[in-house]
Formats: sequence, structure tokens, C-alpha cells
Amino acid sequence: MPRKLIKKYMPNEQTLKSHRHLSWLGRHLHDPNLWHLTRKSVARAFLVGILCAFMPIPGQMVIAAVLAILVSSNLPISVGLVWITNPLTMPPIFYACYRVGLWILGMESSLGHNWSWELQTIQAEFASIWWPLLLGSVVCGLFFGLTGYAAISRFWIWHVNRSWRKRIQLRCKRKDSK
Repeated sequence: MPRKLIKKYMPNEQTLKSHRHLSWLGRHLHDPNLWHLTRKSVARAFLVGILCAFMPIPGQMVIAAVLAILVSSNLPISVGLVWITNPLTMPPIFYACYRVGLWILGMESSLGHNWSWELQTIQAEFASIWWPLLLGSVVCGLFFGLTGYAAISRFWIWHVNRSWRKRIQLRCKRKDSK
């Protein structure tokens, strides 16, 4: 089952529950549904984690943890998926989100050909960037989050069905060999 593969890479539940930076979540962190590996909790975790990964705001992991608690998704997977946007992937992902936002709003890019990825340039252009970036991030986050939800759910069902078919085949082979 996918559960075995996921458990292999998941952090220890007790370690996370006793972590000092997570103590503010209190009793919510001790809800067993946040730690179960079921098709629905893992699929919801992909939705929450990917949605939060696309948000161009600080504290994505905290937001993912709070959303995971609210929708009862698997907490470690929700928080871990936020790292889709890491320092290497953040510029191309957020630029693509910005372009999607421009396309939805029907706007032209206000960034000139002399654009550079320097902090001063970004601060100077922020007023014209923020709305298309935020809209594009929400749309992309929802699209890829829902796609991840559907893909994980379908993969889980396929994997369980395949396991059952293999078991049935093995039983038939054992019966035939007797």
C-alpha cells in the first residue's frame, strides 16, 4: 500500500508532538486524524500543501499546519509539501503565477526589458506586481492543489486495487498448485 512508502519517509509523530515550536497548537496537535495515512487525509494534505506552497507570503508552513488542522488532513505531508517552493523553485513558480494573473486580468506586464531580480527593483515595482501575482498564485495553487488531490486519490485507489488483484492471483496459483 502507499501507506508503507509514505510512513518510511514521514517524521516520528511523537517527536513532532513534543517539538517546542509546535506547542502553540496545543491539543489540536494531538488529534489522531492528523497523523493517519488514509486516502482522504493524504489527498487533502496534497491539496493543502500545494495550495500553501503557491502563496507568495511568509509563514507558508504555519498556514499549512493550521489548514491541515481545520480540514483534518495529514499534518506532516501538508507542511512538507510547502517546500515545493524553495529558494531554487520560487522565482520561476512565482513568475509563472504572475504571468497567469496578468493573463486572467487581461493586463500587460509593467516590467520593462531592463528588469532585474534585485531587491530595489522588486520593491519599486511591487505596487504593479502584487495583484496579478496574488491572483495568479491563488488560481495556480487551487488548480495544482485540486489536481494533486485528484491524482493522489486516483493513485491510492489504483494501488489498492492492484494489491488486491495480486493477492487474488497468488491465491489462485496456490490453489492450482495443490
